[in-house]
Amino acid sequence: MAKKIRLGILGGGGDSLIGILHRVASQINDNYEIVGGVFNANFEENIAFAKQIDVPTNRIYKDFDTLIEEEMKLPESERIQVCSILTPNFLHFPMAKKLLDNGFHVICEKPMTTSLEEAKILQEAHKKAGTVFALTHTYTGYPMVREMRERIKAGELGKVHKVDAQYYQGWINTIIHDKAKRSSVWRLDPEKAGISSCMGDIGVHAFNMIEYTTGLQVKSLLCDFNYLYEDNKMDVDGTVLIRLGDHVKGVIRSSQVATGEENGLAITIYGEKAAFKWEQENPNYVYKLSDTEPLQVLKPGHAYNSKLSLDGTKLPPGHPEGIFDSMANIYKGVAKAIRGENYNSGEFPTMLDGVRGMNFIESTVASHKNGNTWVKME
Repeated sequence: MAKKIRLGILGGGGDSLIGILHRVASQINDNYEIVGGVFNANFEENIAFAKQIDVPTNRIYKDFDTLIEEEMKLPESERIQVCSILTPNFLHFPMAKKLLDNGFHVICEKPMTTSLEEAKILQEAHKKAGTVFALTHTYTGYPMVREMRERIKAGELGKVHKVDAQYYQGWINTIIHDKAKRSSVWRLDPEKAGISSCMGDIGVHAFNMIEYTTGLQVKSLLCDFNYLYEDNKMDVDGTVLIRLGDHVKGVIRSSQVATGEENGLAITIYGEKAAFKWEQENPNYVYKLSDTEPLQVLKPGHAYNSKLSLDGTKLPPGHPEGIFDSMANIYKGVAKAIRGENYNSGEFPTMLDGVRGMNFIESTVASHKNGNTWVKME
């Protein structure tokens, strides 16, 4: 059996939701061993957290620069091979850039950077490094999302006419109406989150899902944001009209103030022959709609599914799989790439997805600021 890949983690300490998601996902397929990292900015908390999750403290470093310096002193056979970046957005670019420049593989949370300019610089660094870079658009790891991708690629829907994607949450609704609270949340701080909150945090997932499943690219868009308050500098709600071709149109609806909503990512793709509908809160079902046939329900683990979908299914039919499994499938694909094994291009989002995501985010901001005008994506 291949040796486990040596994994370092940056951020994700304490009660971080994203931290436990990545740690558990890395363990699910027995491909990784967490050997070090920097979980917290405070070194005492950093050490305490490492002890709490049973990671040896001899390679828990006081800061990111020390991690690079000390790891590079170790023989390549002992050195951390890949680092997961789970920090606030503004740290993604400098950390990823330095990791790539020093020959490390990288798994990065989205958005990849806080600007398209940074994304392009990172893209050049990645080309020079020749290492593996994965962006954790988690929902691409769901078996039935992958099934949609493979079926659309095979022409099951025929020509795509329209796409409708939404990502609704309500968590900022409890914060945004209190001036003191909304001033203390890092996702509403442009210095830490970048130029967009709602579209940069969750709307970009909906955008990625459209391009991932359809194989098409958004060519232009028109965006309208809602900030709710004059002193709030970041969007908390937005609607984006998109064009993927002369006769392929769609909409992306995203909100962090959709009262009562939890994690409402959903996508419907309408084609000339049929349509597919999928919802993240009920991820084990893809609904196939038709004008001429009864509604079909596709489920994971069955022989009728594609190789890509079945490779990401760990349990027999009827046993629900969830977001930990979805993230684990991305880590599994990255492990194959690091080991030089064959893998499907749909197994993990790449640097290109990160660049496309930043292009989307900047284009939505530009469209809104220009008075809700159409903006071409590069």
